[in-house]
Amino acid sequence: MGDLEFVFFISQVSVFYYFLRRGRNFDMHITVVGTGYVGLVAGAGLADFGMQVICVDKDSEKIAALKEGTIPFFEPGLKELVGRNTANGRLSFSTELARAVGQSLVIFVAVGTPSDGQGGADLSAVKDLALELARIIDDYKVIVTKSTVPVGTNRWIKGLIDKNKNNPVDIDVVSNPEFLREGAAVEDFMHPNRVVLGSDSQKAIAIVKDIYRSLYLIETPFIMTNLETAEMIKYASNAFLATKISFVNEVANLCEEVGADVYHVIRAMGLDRRIGPKFLHPGPGFGGSCFPKDTEAFARLGRDYDSPLQIVETVISVNLAQKERMVTKIENMLGGQIAGKNLAILGLSFKPNTSDIRESPAIALIQGLLNKEAGEIRVYDPAAMDEFKRLFGPDQLVYAADPYLAAEGADAVVIVTEWNEFRNLDLSRLKDLMKEPLLADLRNIYDPARMRELGYRYESVGRPAITQPAAE
Repeated sequence: MGDLEFVFFISQVSVFYYFLRRGRNFDMHITVVGTGYVGLVAGAGLADFGMQVICVDKDSEKIAALKEGTIPFFEPGLKELVGRNTANGRLSFSTELARAVGQSLVIFVAVGTPSDGQGGADLSAVKDLALELARIIDDYKVIVTKSTVPVGTNRWIKGLIDKNKNNPVDIDVVSNPEFLREGAAVEDFMHPNRVVLGSDSQKAIAIVKDIYRSLYLIETPFIMTNLETAEMIKYASNAFLATKISFVNEVANLCEEVGADVYHVIRAMGLDRRIGPKFLHPGPGFGGSCFPKDTEAFARLGRDYDSPLQIVETVISVNLAQKERMVTKIENMLGGQIAGKNLAILGLSFKPNTSDIRESPAIALIQGLLNKEAGEIRVYDPAAMDEFKRLFGPDQLVYAADPYLAAEGADAVVIVTEWNEFRNLDLSRLKDLMKEPLLADLRNIYDPARMRELGYRYESVGRPAITQPAAE
């Protein structure tokens, strides 16, 4: 028996006696704190793995809605996953942290860590939770951090709990970063390309690895390391993916200047196995809940340790400039005059298959158009309309029921998010509804030659513009 197998055996004995002392069946009980994208997907996924899971949140309205089967955001497959596991009794929801923790051996931390406005991560929710756990924990627990946190945070969490705990009990902390793509989060959780577990405690790692035992059947790679390395893996992964996006956006911008076609450039690049085709898609810049704040926090970490991440700093600058460039692109397409022009914006979420608008390129674009005194701006998105109304209000923009109503009387249509329904628009009908046949395709989903044949003046990103429609 190897060292890890022995530790795993000992951890199983520990778990058995934990539940035996409490007179419970030998089932793994888990508390997940936070019911956002990460917490709710993780909680429902762990329940589907056979665990007994309680998802806890301070927001009583959200918990009440979840008990009724209402999911607070759009994520394909999540409603079905939650419904199945609440029906079979493995998943429940509560606002009572102490009661949930008392029933659980493992507590997953999935609270928000937004930007603090100064390039770092706001850890106030993590700190509040750690202090609350210190007050209520009365037996050995494993604290598993899924929230994205700067390097050193997990060790800080353990120190906070140990220093402030009311009872003389041991705890272990495990860093288990998430790599969920919004819009594909359920698939990513159920079939991950790797699971990272960082801890100083082999016992804790063995316990958490047992939670993920369903993944052994699909031969998911497990990376076991220390706390700091696990935290670094998360930031380095996101920063690298963001770097690929900013790199290809700069290449696309240069292609426009020299007359090259970025489509063929990235296709040839992607065929090189050292590079690969993923994340080589030019557009209006990256957004979402992860890349913007994670690159900022990663760059801040480098500055704090006097080891500047110059590439990451540049990625951030390039991304901001790319969003500004899109406003200029539309302005040039309209002959240098945005003021008074009526525009249709298709796509508000930062990517398709999600209602999330955090750091969405559509926000910067629309704000830039408003700053230049655009006329009526009509918007449409399959899932993110309500989120946009909360941000811009119900009156500043016109919220259309479909793409065609958005395009009525528009001087130009702008595609910002590549929802599948935008890939198959009735372009002839769309053109007939518009005041001018101008289409800015910021996701390159249409073929320029076809747009020319249909009579459009067409702009994309990194490909030659169609400034004159085909002669009739």
